[in-house]
Amino acid sequence: MQIEISLAFLPAHRSQGKYERHTKVKLYYRQNNYNRLSVSKMPYLYGIIIKQISMTLTGSELSFEEFKKEVQADYKLAWLSRNMSLIARKEVLGGKAKFGIFGDGKEVAQIAMAKQFKPGDWRSGYYRDQTFMLAAGMTTPKIFFAQLYGETRTELNPDNGGRSFNNHFGTRLLNEKGEWKNLAEMKCSASDISPTAGQMPRLVGLALASKLYRNSSVLKEFSNFSTGGDEVAFGTIGDASTSEGHFFETLNSAGTLQIPLAISVWDDGYGISVPSAKQTIKSDISKALKGFEKGNSDSSGILIYRAKGWDYAGLCRMYVEGVAKCRKEHVPVLFHVSELTQPVGHSTSGSHERYKSKERLVWERENDALVHMRRWIIEHKLIDEGTLDVIEKETELEARQAKKDAYKEYIEELKRERGELLDIVEKKGCICTEGKQRPIDSIVKELKTIVSLTRKDILSSARKILRNYCSTCSHPGNIKKTLQSWIRSYFEKGWENYSSHLYCERESSALKVRPVSPKYTERPTLIPGREILRDNFDKMFERNPLVVTFGEDTGKLGGVNQSLEGLQKKYGEFRVMDTGIRETTILGKGIGLALRGLRPIAEIQYFDYLLYALQTLSDDLATLRYRTKNGQKAPVIIRTRGHRLEGIWHSGSPLSMVVNSIRGIYICVPRDMTRAAGFYNTLIEGDDPALVIEPLNGYRIREPRPENIGDYKIPLGVPEILVEGSDVTLVTYGACVSIAQDAVRQLKQIGISVELIDVQTLIPFDTQKVILESLKKTSRIVFFDEDVPGGATAYMMQKVIEEQNGYYHLDATPKTVTAKDHRPAYGTDGDYFSNPNAEDLFETIYDLMGESESEKYPGIYT
Repeated sequence: MQIEISLAFLPAHRSQGKYERHTKVKLYYRQNNYNRLSVSKMPYLYGIIIKQISMTLTGSELSFEEFKKEVQADYKLAWLSRNMSLIARKEVLGGKAKFGIFGDGKEVAQIAMAKQFKPGDWRSGYYRDQTFMLAAGMTTPKIFFAQLYGETRTELNPDNGGRSFNNHFGTRLLNEKGEWKNLAEMKCSASDISPTAGQMPRLVGLALASKLYRNSSVLKEFSNFSTGGDEVAFGTIGDASTSEGHFFETLNSAGTLQIPLAISVWDDGYGISVPSAKQTIKSDISKALKGFEKGNSDSSGILIYRAKGWDYAGLCRMYVEGVAKCRKEHVPVLFHVSELTQPVGHSTSGSHERYKSKERLVWERENDALVHMRRWIIEHKLIDEGTLDVIEKETELEARQAKKDAYKEYIEELKRERGELLDIVEKKGCICTEGKQRPIDSIVKELKTIVSLTRKDILSSARKILRNYCSTCSHPGNIKKTLQSWIRSYFEKGWENYSSHLYCERESSALKVRPVSPKYTERPTLIPGREILRDNFDKMFERNPLVVTFGEDTGKLGGVNQSLEGLQKKYGEFRVMDTGIRETTILGKGIGLALRGLRPIAEIQYFDYLLYALQTLSDDLATLRYRTKNGQKAPVIIRTRGHRLEGIWHSGSPLSMVVNSIRGIYICVPRDMTRAAGFYNTLIEGDDPALVIEPLNGYRIREPRPENIGDYKIPLGVPEILVEGSDVTLVTYGACVSIAQDAVRQLKQIGISVELIDVQTLIPFDTQKVILESLKKTSRIVFFDEDVPGGATAYMMQKVIEEQNGYYHLDATPKTVTAKDHRPAYGTDGDYFSNPNAEDLFETIYDLMGESESEKYPGIYT
């Protein structure tokens, strides 16, 4: 009997790309030269078979009893996860939670994958990976339900602290001081995001880091980040999301780089209501990717494996083989797991019965992976039916208890906070006038009866009660002031719960790096700006072995403007790298490398091309520290260049697009390369991601060479007054500074004194209120740039006039000088008529002065 049982698990062989199972003992005998074994040798043979079984399905040698226990544990875990999904859905539909999305139907495949996930490995996943996270020991049922309720305490919801909805996981990579833990000893998950395929680009960096740690001699000492580059980056994605460009760009990049990246595609045949036939060419992603597949003689490409989502043994074999190759050979692998199901539909926002046929629903019930696994276990007499029934019931009870415990911890905290408010209101010891007391009593009564309590309910009630208290409260203790104080405190707690950690708030913040000014000799040498950048990067690479840079033409050419000239030859191809034309994965590469402890400088060749990567910038990098509540960081520096080129696609000034979409990333807009180098020095010492936009016309313009290249640091958020004046404050940045300087000289000739201020960074913006102090002196202000009307100039105006209360000091309407609504036309004349110029600026300021001194400054056109 044991021999018959074991045959189901015999190691499979590859034939025409498909796994086949041995069906006869004698076939196994012949293949292994056991055809002449006597009956007395059977126990010996059985021991060999069991070893091969365990190696094939688990990657390690187990006894038969141990193997049965592992199968039983897997079945129990699969049912635990399924019951969590079913119960959590009811919690949402019953009103206790806001929204739910679950991993039902994917349980067996994810358990098989998790068996190959080792300490040091990384996951960049999909919001249906709850079973994988359970199987890998990276979450618990109680944490799963804490996520569902939006628990904000990170000790109870470590993955996202209530910043994301459920099934959005992320390992806490930082200790309480904001420093890296020992990542090589941890199983790590990058923080999940919802946008379809948005998790793909960073996978390139996560996997590339292993290649760098394996091959770069200067990185050998950083054993807290890697064990000799042995780590695999696991990616997961739904089949429909493979239609996104991010997926194809990631695979192309990985196949070219040959990095240990293992992507699993969970294929349940639908993308919400849209079937695969309308999503994917040939209705099959692994067939669609046939040209990507790596052959024996190919130096690039990916390995492709296929398995059915209900085939426990086949899935285990597939992951053992595929991940082993990926880990050892650093070859990317794609696992296409098909015929999966989705028993409770896409999410709690709808029902799949609305778009699936009756025949499909019947098929899904019959081909549920848990149904298949149970049938398979019984067929091979591993576990009896009664035991399986008990397992299924026990896991339901376990899931219900986890839900109960998580909700109790969640709601008790809210009840406590409600109690604080009610104590203040009900124990005040006085009665307000009837017209005031009646609405207060009504608000209190309603607050007490709320079952699914929220902090919104509590704070909203407190604010409504406050407005009903008398403006002067003579009662001892002054109840109004007590309530005001409580509300302020509750707002502060709300900030910590829901708004903190958009940027680093510790001593490692880039804002806290000590400034160092550039130093010059009495007669400094004038050199092209690109050489200042080049020499500064040389110093940076020499001092910090974790610094790497990459981009289009970055390596061998040294950049399109030669600001990295000679550095690849000096520091090697693993530190100064060329990439293909794929901006999204250039940025993703930066995010992944930064998550693994490196200090990447990702180069986007021109500012216009940043649009290709804007979604990844906005949804992933900009929100990373925030959405993990300071659990993860990725201090990527993005280099690009822009401003004042001619023509629609190299104009490079859509600053408002960036300012309003990447909060969480600092934005530096240096006017020259000396300033740019100083920003890089500051940022590399800090812990925040940043975008630096170098002015395109500055690479060949000669600047005085600082003596302390590599050492000076320009502070973020501190504008510089370039010209002092008394009549008008002129605020600008970047390449517009030189145009402003020209206009200021022209205005000086007719007696108008302009104070010219370079803001230097748009985020953060003027943290020391330099512009406000200037406005107090001049009472007039003009904001100037080459973005569209209502763009970055409107942003700057809001900061100064509204946020800094600059309107108190105005004697004239604040003005903006911008480009036209359209992008610049081609040629010198196209630029002149499209972009703002010195004459535009002159006339705007002249007219502004003419409002109060019309005789001295009569209208130019009137």
